[in-house]
Amino acid sequence: MKEFLRLMKRRRGVLLSTLAILVICGVVTAVAAGNGGALFTSGEITNWGLSFQNEGDPPVGNASSEYLAQYDALYCTDSTEKKLYLTFDAGFENGNTEKILDALKKHDVKAVFFLVGNYFETQPELVKRMVSEGHTVGNHTYSHPDMSAIADEASFQNELEKNARLYQEIIGSEMPRLYRPPQGKFCESNLKMAQKLGYHTVFWSLAYVDWYENDQPTKEEAFEKLLPRVHPGAVILLHSTSKTNGEILDELLTEWENQGYTFGNLAEELLGASESKNFPIGLWQ
Repeated sequence: MKEFLRLMKRRRGVLLSTLAILVICGVVTAVAAGNGGALFTSGEITNWGLSFQNEGDPPVGNASSEYLAQYDALYCTDSTEKKLYLTFDAGFENGNTEKILDALKKHDVKAVFFLVGNYFETQPELVKRMVSEGHTVGNHTYSHPDMSAIADEASFQNELEKNARLYQEIIGSEMPRLYRPPQGKFCESNLKMAQKLGYHTVFWSLAYVDWYENDQPTKEEAFEKLLPRVHPGAVILLHSTSKTNGEILDELLTEWENQGYTFGNLAEELLGASESKNFPIGLWQ
């Protein structure tokens, strides 16, 4: 009996903890009819996820494009053109970013680099190089927390504005307002808070497991995931900490070009040319 009561108490504690987390975002969900099963998220804590159904077609996200658009968010573009948009997440620097920047420069591709606070604090010269070569630096939060667990606007804003201040100190101008939730964790209140702060939330429609520093995929494994799943309007997520990405990016871009794809500038399309290049002229000198 004592063991039974102990187990019940433990389960009750887990249940209450789960409910407390769910209450933060106010749980209501509905499945979108006629939308391939895509979930119209309405407040629940969500890990961003994709379902690839047909080769060459955009995947189905666990929140629809229509739902995300209400909050200035997206995971792919609706373009029927064979155009790709490259984005990189950077939690720290381990020697691969320069190779990645070299490959992007060779192919004249402009990417968005979503950086955390540690990157601004330790790699200001690389941040300057990204901007001076025409890339956009986006906001990946200061400390990379689970943003879906943050209920109050002040704390949410603080995670973004810390980075914005660091960017301004390094570059000398306002940070472009593109935001990517760490680990793709979000809820409706997050999307609303980001929108209220003037940010576009950027998810992705193509990625692969490239973030384990000590367990990197082979070139063959990377190409197996990234080549057949590419699709028009794809927003591609890669990690700049990946040794594999540093080694294959030049060839990968060439392969996509051989498939007939070109590369768009996501920041310009979302923010406009002037805001996406919001930095002093002197930085180019």
